[in-house]
Amino acid sequence: QVQLVESGGGLVQGGGSLRLSCAASGFTFGINTMSWYRQAPGKERELVAGITSASSRRNYAESVKGRFTISRDDAKKTVYLQMNSLKPEDTAVYYCNTGGISGYWGQGTQVTVSS
Repeated sequence: QVQLVESGGGLVQGGGSLRLSCAASGFTFGINTMSWYRQAPGKERELVAGITSASSRRNYAESVKGRFTISRDDAKKTVYLQMNSLKPEDTAVYYCNTGGISGYWGQGTQVTVSS
């Protein structure tokens, strides 16, 4: 079955960096668009970044453009989210996704940015 396992979250000071990883299995990773979403307490889940197959297109939420970079390694069936210049408002649980809102989700990884 489809499995998405996130890792790399943690506590970081504002201005710091983290790299999230999502290891995928159970589907043809290379042909699927992969995305990262996040959900902060009391807020709706929002799309942070997406990357299409062969890394041909990437898209980002306005709030993270220039600070976050999504990438993928098809050989390792892994998608990454490099997060730089982190801000307290980036604090959230970050989820890996394939297939969109009605698709498949990982369990999430907590990112906490202190001021």
